[in-house]
Amino acid sequence: MAGGLEPHLEALRRELRGPAVLSVLIALVAVAITFLIWRFVQGRRSSRKAVLLLGLCDAGKTLLFARLLSGRYRDTQTSITDSSAVYRVSRDKSTNVTLIDLPGHESLRLQFLERFKAAARAIVFVVDSVAFQREVKDVAEFLYQVLVDSTVLRNAPALLIACNKQDVTMAKSAKLIQQQLEKELNTLRVTRSAAPTSLDGSATGGPAQLGKKGKDFDFSQLPMKVEFVECSARGSKGEEGEADLEGLEKWLVKVA
Repeated sequence: MAGGLEPHLEALRRELRGPAVLSVLIALVAVAITFLIWRFVQGRRSSRKAVLLLGLCDAGKTLLFARLLSGRYRDTQTSITDSSAVYRVSRDKSTNVTLIDLPGHESLRLQFLERFKAAARAIVFVVDSVAFQREVKDVAEFLYQVLVDSTVLRNAPALLIACNKQDVTMAKSAKLIQQQLEKELNTLRVTRSAAPTSLDGSATGGPAQLGKKGKDFDFSQLPMKVEFVECSARGSKGEEGEADLEGLEKWLVKVA
């Protein structure tokens, strides 16, 4: 019996040494490596649970922070430190993110961003839609500093530009704000002559290339997904009314 099986076993051994089997083994190894890389990336992303609220002073970040958490209006003042709280994005209590409101003062904002940027799953960059026309250069400068940071580029957190104070008649639309920011960021990347320093204090060896070389900058060229929403932390009825944050709340559900 054993002698009769020997020719078949030898043929099987030859098949296992053949190119077809080798190709299958290589394919299986490639799939396994891809799966491990995917698990690693997903693990790193799931460990980042913070949503950072950034913007200039008086953009409305702190009131927006309070409205998201309690729904109620409250008087605010310029922040000199961070505030954080767990935000439930849905009725499912297991789905939540940590909202972190960072100071917008020029002397503080980068040092606080440095502290929290590695934990950011997403960034909400709050813009004062009423004061935007006179603040556009300052807004673009801060946003540029965020976008060329090596950690932000590497992690590519989702980015929302929240065009706040839409309850005011003179507020600029999200579309106009997007167009003006793209124009200013394009100018910044062209005119920035000195090699910038990243938020972690290390020289980058030259400006990070925003967008595609040789083309005018637009947000679709960034490694992270960028969206714009119009909102009002104060609300059309002021202190007694509700905030208009529907677009922001839907976005938070999506990125959680």
